[in-house]
Amino acid sequence: MNYYGGHYQTQNPFDNLKSFFRSKNMLVRLIIINVAVWLGIMFLDVLFDLFNVNFIENVINWLAVPASVSKLITRPWTLITYMFLHYDFWHILFNMLWLFWFGRIFLEYLNEKQLLTTYIVGGLAGALFYILSFNIFPKFQDAYLNSVALGASASVMAIVVAISYYVPNYRINLLFLGPVKIIYIAIFSVVLDILMIRSANSGGHLAHLGGAVWGFYYIYMLRKGKDFSRYFHGFSLKKLIKPFMKPKKTKFKNVYTNTQQMSDEDYNYQKKQNQKKVDEILDKISKSGYESLTKAEKELLFKASNKNN
Repeated sequence: MNYYGGHYQTQNPFDNLKSFFRSKNMLVRLIIINVAVWLGIMFLDVLFDLFNVNFIENVINWLAVPASVSKLITRPWTLITYMFLHYDFWHILFNMLWLFWFGRIFLEYLNEKQLLTTYIVGGLAGALFYILSFNIFPKFQDAYLNSVALGASASVMAIVVAISYYVPNYRINLLFLGPVKIIYIAIFSVVLDILMIRSANSGGHLAHLGGAVWGFYYIYMLRKGKDFSRYFHGFSLKKLIKPFMKPKKTKFKNVYTNTQQMSDEDYNYQKKQNQKKVDEILDKISKSGYESLTKAEKELLFKASNKNN
């Protein structure tokens, strides 16, 4: 149940699930990649088990992020791959449910590029927080050499905290509890992770906290006008996995310009930035006159006027 404009709106998170996956937005892509990787690993694990080969252990050693810095140096890609890697069914189920629920709320207020940035950087922050903690605190001195982390939990926690901080009064309907503000869910999750640091899954909870810190910091800076997703301009999941994909052959030559190759989101972002600059120039003219403009500002204004004609 959502709270919007002073009214409650009942919403079943499983309604229109088919149309949701047909939308193919960034949230859908993140969920599909996580599930596809998990299914692929499970299938190969069953296959290799028939030959008495411990496939899953090799995959985890190769793709999960290690706490040992010396191992990390030889496997730097694990800083990315670990956040798409799951083994336990309940682990991926709960991660994907939380990503689905809070990701949909995220996209109601922010865009897909910001979602991807929060997921990726939140995962990186979680990995670094986990690695630093295992190398700094004496409690982990006997475990860090063989310890690894895997799963999307840190990335998901970053999204949960980010949107909860951005729209703290947004409410969802919880079973037995009724409508609850999402900020309380985020706070409860963070407190629980702090209390669970002493559990057997210390590394996982530390990674969650790293993701939570990034989620909070990202929105804090966004409110101050600094959007870190700008640094990811042109970045996409397709580019991330491109080295592992076979290039498609086509009989048509690419005759498009760089502008035409932009995604709709990138094009709209660029258009908005250009319009902002034009508005600032027009404001400067109204205050100080046309002669106060620099040569570059005059050229930009000239180009903008030609596009509108």
